[in-house]
Amino acid sequence: MDPDLNQLVQAIQIASDPTPSTLHSQALEYLQTIQQNSASTWRVALTLFVEPGPDGGRKYPPAARFFALRVIEEFLDNRFEPLDEESFQLLRQSLVSYIQSEYLYGSAEAGAAYLRNKFSHTLTLFFLVTYLDQWPTFFGDIFALIRPPQSTSQTTFNPHVSLLFFHLVHEISGEVADQLIKSARTYTAARQARDTRVRDAVRDRDAAAINEAVLTIVADGVERMSRLRKGDVASTNEKELDMAVEVVDWGTRTFASYVGWIDINLTVTPTTVPLLFNLLSDQSLTIRLATCGALTRIVSKGLKEPSDKLQLIKVLSLGQVLDTLETKTRAEHASRGSDVDEGEESYREALGKLLNVLGLELSKLVEECPIEDICNEGTQLLNQSLPVMLRFMADEYDDTCSTIFPFLQAVLGSYKKARKSSSEPLDESRRSFLISLLTVILQKLKWDEEADPEDMDDDDKVAFEDLRKDLRTFMDATFVIDQGLVSDALSTLALNTMNAYQRGVSVKWNDAELAVYIVYIYGEINKTGSKGRTAFCHTPVSVAKEKRKETDYSEYPLTKHGEMLYVLVQSGFSAYPNKTVAMQFFETTARYGDFFKVRKECIVPTLQAMMDARGLHNPESSLRSRVFYLFHRFIKEDRNEIPVDLAGSLIEGMRDLLVVQVEVPELDSPDQDLLTEAVKTPGIFDAQLYLFETVGTLISLFYKSPEQRGALLLSVVKPLLDDLSQDIQTVKSPEDVIPILKAHHVIMALGNIAKGFPEFPSPVPDGYILPPVDVFSQVAQAIIVSLEAMNSFRVIRDATRNAFTRILATTGPTVTHLIPPLMANLLAHFEPTELIDFMNFIGQLVHRLQEELYDVLDQLIGPLSAHINNLLSQPVTGTDDQVTHVDTKKAYLTLLNTIMSSKLHGIFTSERNGSQLEGLLGSMQRLAEDTSDPSSQKTAVQFLSRCVSIWAQPTMSNGDGQSQGLPGFERFVYERLVPSTFSVLSSPQFNIKDGQMLVVLNEICNFLQNISKARGEEAFNFFASAFLPAQNWPPDAALEFATKLRDLDSKAFKKYLADFVRASRSGS
Repeated sequence: MDPDLNQLVQAIQIASDPTPSTLHSQALEYLQTIQQNSASTWRVALTLFVEPGPDGGRKYPPAARFFALRVIEEFLDNRFEPLDEESFQLLRQSLVSYIQSEYLYGSAEAGAAYLRNKFSHTLTLFFLVTYLDQWPTFFGDIFALIRPPQSTSQTTFNPHVSLLFFHLVHEISGEVADQLIKSARTYTAARQARDTRVRDAVRDRDAAAINEAVLTIVADGVERMSRLRKGDVASTNEKELDMAVEVVDWGTRTFASYVGWIDINLTVTPTTVPLLFNLLSDQSLTIRLATCGALTRIVSKGLKEPSDKLQLIKVLSLGQVLDTLETKTRAEHASRGSDVDEGEESYREALGKLLNVLGLELSKLVEECPIEDICNEGTQLLNQSLPVMLRFMADEYDDTCSTIFPFLQAVLGSYKKARKSSSEPLDESRRSFLISLLTVILQKLKWDEEADPEDMDDDDKVAFEDLRKDLRTFMDATFVIDQGLVSDALSTLALNTMNAYQRGVSVKWNDAELAVYIVYIYGEINKTGSKGRTAFCHTPVSVAKEKRKETDYSEYPLTKHGEMLYVLVQSGFSAYPNKTVAMQFFETTARYGDFFKVRKECIVPTLQAMMDARGLHNPESSLRSRVFYLFHRFIKEDRNEIPVDLAGSLIEGMRDLLVVQVEVPELDSPDQDLLTEAVKTPGIFDAQLYLFETVGTLISLFYKSPEQRGALLLSVVKPLLDDLSQDIQTVKSPEDVIPILKAHHVIMALGNIAKGFPEFPSPVPDGYILPPVDVFSQVAQAIIVSLEAMNSFRVIRDATRNAFTRILATTGPTVTHLIPPLMANLLAHFEPTELIDFMNFIGQLVHRLQEELYDVLDQLIGPLSAHINNLLSQPVTGTDDQVTHVDTKKAYLTLLNTIMSSKLHGIFTSERNGSQLEGLLGSMQRLAEDTSDPSSQKTAVQFLSRCVSIWAQPTMSNGDGQSQGLPGFERFVYERLVPSTFSVLSSPQFNIKDGQMLVVLNEICNFLQNISKARGEEAFNFFASAFLPAQNWPPDAALEFATKLRDLDSKAFKKYLADFVRASRSGS
């Protein structure tokens, strides 16, 4: 392909125009073709890039020349063989001439700076292809251009060529040695080998010269910066100082790029170390940051000998330098007051990162070196760095604070390791460090005094919470090292703050929040403490579970955590005039419900705070919603400690909150269903559901006064039932969204009230007091009436299933008479995707009601099975269909197994359904043979196994005069199920190495053993003398199998069969 140059430039101009057009797409396609055919188009691209113009500049526009470099890069990249000589000479001569004219004598692309970066990358790729065999003098040729000939007016190094040289070396280091860049691109063995050869060749040929050139240019630039700053030289250009700074900055960055992969004796010398430390305090921020990066690379350089590493660290003396610079920058920060200098803060952050690397290297040296003298000296240097580390950690900027976290983690890790291996008391110096560390951690755990956590950017809030998690990790580690130190520090700070507040001393909001937060996290930190009530008081002996309710814990002294919680409640901290403090109080008291079982006098003040404007009646919706949940959690945990008079007061105090709130969201798309989205979108009603459950719990506490309990329940549900009745009358069409939504919410609320009551026991104990069944029957009847009126709306059907599940859990079989009309209305309008939820609902009813549900299931199972089998026989057309298909099958099989395990199997053989049994068993057999879905296969085998246990029993009567076996079922087992099972085991698709298939195999073992148990000697003879010989098994093998099946226990037989299947596969 030989494109026309002018046509190419025109295409680039058209493609650069963002206005869409036919020509635009054609131009893009043309340029893509040019780039893809770079092997034949790179010459035109080279001309396009270097062609000079009449004014001494470049002939073609920057956009066209940028594209030209892309084509040349496409030609050079991923090329691992030398170029032909003609191509090499053309490229080399053209590029060197370009550098001479543009960088040595020209403006170095001053009008399009991005071309400089692109060109340096292109030249780097050319270097990688040619350096080994064709252009070994590459660096010498570049060096010759850096110092201009005597005929020019320049008396120093050419800054443009110097910067090009720096960019080149930086790019080369990235290509051949930067692991981050290497990991980001696709690995190829050829590239890896080529880059390794290039890196080794540079080390051997030019590393010393490159390093000398870089350091010489940097030193020259430093001297020129100094003279220009002092005014010792006349500047012909106001940008001359900026250029000098840029040269030094990029020179330092370049030095940093290669220190990790060339000889350390070249980079760390009596000349370089003072130069770097001088730059570390330079006026220019960019130079200081670049120097931090260079020193970080030097310190982290891998050295074989520990003595060399120690010597390197000692030569650098970074510990002392960083100590001085930390003090200096901290003082400068303090002098700025409220003025923020983000640049200088980034410098402190870079210093912190440098200290972190120094600390990690010292920690590694001390940890791994077997030589005692080196370890001792390293430990000394490490300990000298610890105070500086703590000062960085205490920085008010979290980014700076977190720079030293890996270093701190390594230190604490070594302390923990030493603690585990020794029973001696903690070394005083280490204890002193930990005390200082805890002081810093507790300070950093505090919110900024100017912050408002309830009204701040989410990202900022999450960032601080993440910082707290990190600090907690360090506190946990310190606790492992010295438990008493941490528990004393935490309890002292929390108790002092709360006691001060109780005495009337003014306490800042962030100090108050920290005190409550410490109480909140103490239970997590104190992992060695007791659980339950004994976490909060010292009991003389462990109290037996059955005696806990009657034990008076108030006479036992409190633990530290118990004391903190007691003071928290009694100090009046809940009344602190700050939302964040109040919410932290509620989070803490709700978390530690067991405390209130040992100090019951704290329950009332806590609930008073939760009930008023600080909590449930908080004017802010988001805070109020959270307290709804925390209040529910508190009541649920401590319900047995709440007297009925207090429960009555709480109910009265929350009646105004038991009014269902409806929110209608804004839709993102007209395709969305408003009702569905309103139910799915989290809102205030989701939090209200906790309140409805809580009021149910509080009403249930009146169980000793059934009439009062029933009256209270009726007083709570009556307004909701009235609302429901009104909603039924209001709904005229699907457009009446709000009344439909309100009806949904009311039904859900009624279900949650029932959820608050204890579950109906099974079996029912003597003296059991029934719940208010008459009221719940009224509620259930009202829900069915609303379902009859609005059963065309899925949200109503979903809410009804949910509510009935909870009502039946509370009332047991007392409202089962309502289930037939419930089912009829749920099935009147039915979406295929509801089938899974419906079957799960039926399964829950079966589990709870057992034989009470027999008649309902007898009517339901036939049509349901027919519907499901029809659905499962439909072709699957997409991913969603596939998921629904699998989930439906899983829910159906689970329901069938639930029916069998609940001893309701009679519905399958009843007069109504007996004729369908063979079809059901046939479908189960097909699922049991389907190795493409191991989960369903396992459940199908499980169902058939249960059928065998019941129906394959010999036909006889039990004590109730009912048959245990199904006449003729054993023939179905022998003739259909057993051959089917062995065909699965021998199938090539049955991969026993697959964990899921192994589970199927275990179920098959259960199935076969159930046959043996049900049919006894008959089964033994069937396998030994009939079936297995018919499958061409040798007599000995058939006899062995039948004997193992009969005599081994379940675990042993599973192992036998698994080994047998593996052996048969390996032998085939």
